[in-house]
Amino acid sequence: MTESTMQTVKAFVRPDFTVTIVCPSCKMPKTVSVASFKNKTHYLKVRCPCETVFRVHLDFRQHYRKPTNLPGIYKSLKPAGSGGTIEVRDISQSGLGFVIQGTNLIEVGQLLKVSFELDDKKKTKLEKKVTVQSVTDGFVGCKFVEEQAYEKELGFYLKT
Repeated sequence: MTESTMQTVKAFVRPDFTVTIVCPSCKMPKTVSVASFKNKTHYLKVRCPCETVFRVHLDFRQHYRKPTNLPGIYKSLKPAGSGGTIEVRDISQSGLGFVIQGTNLIEVGQLLKVSFELDDKKKTKLEKKVTVQSVTDGFVGCKFVEEQAYEKELGFYLKT
């Protein structure tokens, strides 16, 4: 089996930097510390006692990101001016990721206001101030600015 055909299992890292890895073949779980990998590789090659070899993708995110396809708009607050149409591709309690329709003039560190509607029963409208954390191939990753970023509607949406 080559690296490209090897099965990859995703494992969410807990706040104490432990993770439970479950073999995709025999389903045997093992809890291990992954603190030493925090600022290094997030992919590990693992060999189970049953001889199955697989990759584990360590996800160090603080919050679960829900995949979405929600249309919305953004406006740059700092520096003031630009804006446009976006599609929110994922959202969590602490941030969101989106792609921009058209030319991308967004840079890391920029302060934006994003507005979009959840696809829940109430069609909840959200308007959030965000700081741009990353821009990769047209995908913009953002962190919510507000100290009280958690909203009841967003929390419920993420659980459904």
